[in-house]
Amino acid sequence: MIKTSKAVMKKSIYLLHILLILLFIAGCAGKGGSKKGAGSEAAAVTVTDTGYTGIKQFYSHDKLIKEVTYKNGVVDGETRTYYAGGQLYQTFNYVNGHKQDTARWYYAEGQVFRATPFRNDTVDGIQKQYYRNGRLKAKIGYLKGHRTPLLEEFTATGKLITDYPSITFSIEDNYFKSGSIRVNLATTDKQAKVKFYRGEFINGVFDSTKYEGIRSIDGRYYVDLKKTGTEQPGYINIIASIITGMGNNYLTGKKIELPYKDLK
Repeated sequence: MIKTSKAVMKKSIYLLHILLILLFIAGCAGKGGSKKGAGSEAAAVTVTDTGYTGIKQFYSHDKLIKEVTYKNGVVDGETRTYYAGGQLYQTFNYVNGHKQDTARWYYAEGQVFRATPFRNDTVDGIQKQYYRNGRLKAKIGYLKGHRTPLLEEFTATGKLITDYPSITFSIEDNYFKSGSIRVNLATTDKQAKVKFYRGEFINGVFDSTKYEGIRSIDGRYYVDLKKTGTEQPGYINIIASIITGMGNNYLTGKKIELPYKDLK
């Protein structure tokens, strides 16, 4: 009789352990993103065995900061981000995980500030900027992620801006003294923020990784060339990247003829 009671007791304890484990698992499964808080997500629709489908909402300190649309576990559709005050800040459109079509940035008041075309995650086409009154502010050219020289900026009244700085240069000729010359570089606007590169536009685009940047020394830009004794092109190409009053990069190039044809 005692043995039977002990067996029954052991079985009861075993069943109790199993019950507690099941209750613990069920409790964990009940936790999730339904509560809004820092880094939490709202509940979304899922499709069995194909991944997440629906809209996920991301919060920071109980404020909605982002909404992402998924299809079968992949970002597909419109993604939105928001200002701290809740106003729409930007929208991107995704197709099968890649940025496509036009992305837009918005002023806090709701007007479009910038519209940028994307193709397979790469900026490709004409980016447009706008004033708060809806007038076109600027058009900037891109080709497969690289800038083109195209830049058109407009005043708030719609007038095209044309008075951009140009590249200027002077030559210090020490060819017969030390076998070298120095090409000093500047722009017509002495206050302009500028970077100089040695090279020319390649296939109509500006790719800074393809050029030799010209360092500024004590606020001066220059290129030193030396006599080689062999025939050289007799010129150098210079590109200037100049920050405009609107904060855009104005790109301009210049071919500088050299006084001798054996300099490198």
